[in-house]
Amino acid sequence: MNTVNYVLLAVTQEQVNVFAAFLGGMVVSGALIWAVRMGMSVRDREPEPPRPEEQPHLPDGGPVLEEREAREPEEVPHAGQESERLMPYQLHHAASKRCDDQNRKRWLPGSSGAFGSGGPGHV
Repeated sequence: MNTVNYVLLAVTQEQVNVFAAFLGGMVVSGALIWAVRMGMSVRDREPEPPRPEEQPHLPDGGPVLEEREAREPEEVPHAGQESERLMPYQLHHAASKRCDDQNRKRWLPGSSGAFGSGGPGHV
């Protein structure tokens, strides 16, 4: 072989870079194809979506409306004696109870507002 053949067979650094980029692209595209096929097979194993008759529907009486009520804190019962302790069945399950006065509380003019509201404070 002569020098001309060696020059033709020699690979430049740019050609190696292009070939490496091509191989990297093939690996990435192969991984993406594999991931899509695996996702499709996982989706095929999932149960079917519910049919229209299985979907939730409104009750016969129509939609349930919101209920508002004023609440007040429930006092924790105290033990009769210092040595006596409260048992769990003596405590209530809720920390608040329904208030007797159900009128909505309003701020009075000139009274304090929220912190940083710019108001004059509690008068």
